[in-house]
Amino acid sequence: MTEPIAPRAAAPDAFRVLVVDDEMLYARALARELARAGAACDVAHTAADALARAAGGRYDAILLDHKLPDDDGIRIVPILRARQPGATVLVMTAFEAIPNAIQAIRQGAEDYLVKQTSVQPIVDAVMEIGRRRLVRAGIGDDAEPGCGLLGRSPVIEAAREQLRRVGARPDTTVLLTGETGCGKEVAARWLHEAFAPKGSPFVPVDCVALPGQLVESLLFGHEKGAFTGADRAVTGAFEAAGDGTLFLDEIGEMDLSLQGKLLRVLESREFTRVGSVKRLPVRARIVAATHRDLLEQARLGVFRFDLYQRLSVFPVALPPLRDRGDDVLLLAAHFVGLVCRRMGRKAETLPREVEECLRSWDFPGNVRELKNVIERALILGDSGRVELRHLPERVLRGDGVDVPIPAGTMPVDFVPGVDTLETVERRMIREALDRAGGVKAEAARLLGISRFRLLRRLERLGMKDGGEPSGP
Repeated sequence: MTEPIAPRAAAPDAFRVLVVDDEMLYARALARELARAGAACDVAHTAADALARAAGGRYDAILLDHKLPDDDGIRIVPILRARQPGATVLVMTAFEAIPNAIQAIRQGAEDYLVKQTSVQPIVDAVMEIGRRRLVRAGIGDDAEPGCGLLGRSPVIEAAREQLRRVGARPDTTVLLTGETGCGKEVAARWLHEAFAPKGSPFVPVDCVALPGQLVESLLFGHEKGAFTGADRAVTGAFEAAGDGTLFLDEIGEMDLSLQGKLLRVLESREFTRVGSVKRLPVRARIVAATHRDLLEQARLGVFRFDLYQRLSVFPVALPPLRDRGDDVLLLAAHFVGLVCRRMGRKAETLPREVEECLRSWDFPGNVRELKNVIERALILGDSGRVELRHLPERVLRGDGVDVPIPAGTMPVDFVPGVDTLETVERRMIREALDRAGGVKAEAARLLGISRFRLLRRLERLGMKDGGEPSGP
């Protein structure tokens, strides 16, 4: 049984939350505070109640207790997400356990929150989701188009501007490219929340995880009796996306046999369920993403060139974190706040020495790696302050990638058995600085490293001014 709790100022488009918890007093207290904050809440005390409610109404967020009397909360996360594609699912628990958090997120939960005596930290976390949705849609108090992609660097601004331009063209296929962890799904979700019709679903499909025999059913759906075991009709991803967004993640991993079928659907903007001859229209915006060079994949024969042409109508390249300058500090502060809210701690500003260390690391795992680094540091600490000693050793060293020395570019005066790697490195850095006229950013580009990595190396080699080391 669900209990509706209206906000103090109810509105037809209020931020809607489903609270699922078998502790009735806690659930009511949580829902009451959410209502005071402006949300419209329903309360369910069992998994069955939650699933029934999710099959009917619309929710923007679902707060789900880990332990329910009739089922495991984490187990039903995928079912809730399938029934409420546009909702953010947050799992709650009385005890902090990293394996459970990982399992919940793998099942599709956005975050893992620890219950405390006060319900306010959870209320704050939920209402922050609502605020971000308003901001991304351009109607929040501090709304500014592009807030869903944090950063002020020119490269991320350029990517945001491209997304804004294509936002008004839902029939144009968008291809997001970039390294793993650089925020391709974040960009797709921002595009959806900023430009898709209000309340329309965002449906992500992981092309890596598509099982061979069920691919067509997952994407296009099937009719009852279409194959052995098909005891009911099932809606596929294209149909479930409606007039929202279908996000095809890691499209470069899709099997060749499916690529031809996808190409036909993209060209005709129509599809058929398995076991049916009725053609259904594709109304959703199609956004694909990959970390691979699809053109090179096409040349190797593992990706269809015609599909590449069809997908790359509007390509948007998302920059790696190492090219985004001080965005690393803005993002780090954002993640500190995010993790501290979940832990019930007061977030503190980053110490200067931590900022310098983060600046000097290239983050090959990009934004995802930065978030993991911040979360690990806060778990190891006892407050909302990130301590230098809690950062991973690779980040503390800041020397994960050596200055490359391409074949044929070895200095002509290199003396085998006499010169060391350090002397050669100094020589190359001095030469790069000379060619760049002393501009460190340009010298770093010539060396194939980031500006922060170059500054770190100059400091380590005692060459802060770009000259010879000051010491012996």
